[in-house]
Amino acid sequence: MAESLEFDLTLYPSPVLRKVASPIEAFDDEVKGIVAGMFERMYESSGVGLAAPQVGLKLRILVYNETGDPEQKDKEVVLINPVITSRTGDTTHYDEGCLSFPGIYAEIARPDACTVEAQDADGQPVKLELSGFESRIVQHEHDHLEGILLVDRMSAGDKLRNKGALEELVERYKAEKG
Repeated sequence: MAESLEFDLTLYPSPVLRKVASPIEAFDDEVKGIVAGMFERMYESSGVGLAAPQVGLKLRILVYNETGDPEQKDKEVVLINPVITSRTGDTTHYDEGCLSFPGIYAEIARPDACTVEAQDADGQPVKLELSGFESRIVQHEHDHLEGILLVDRMSAGDKLRNKGALEELVERYKAEKG
């Protein structure tokens, strides 16, 4: 059993959040430890999904559990090197939050369904056809792997409404980096 790694959340505007994540080539205990640590951080942060850049890693890994309940391990999904091969269905709007933008929400438009092809933590192929909330989670986390953030998908109105909170995150980052 791989040892779980401990992670802190990476908050906006950290530059790692803007980088396109690198593919995983070796499916080893380190990857399993990263996955376990990502689930722990996600649950500790009351999230339903998490991408590796959100814990400071430029890797193509995302994890999610649409229930957000750590007791429901059967709902945990690991997608490594995911590729969204199609986005279909009606465009739906939903008030999305993001662990890298604590306390900030915005109404984001996304297609209702998607198909994703990836690998699991053992390197085995996975193909999922998702709709509704699960599809939205995967599309949101996949954005992180491409360096696309919640703020990039916000309407002008949502940017204005969240301006103060976004500026606070920038000031906090600057203060921490000296």
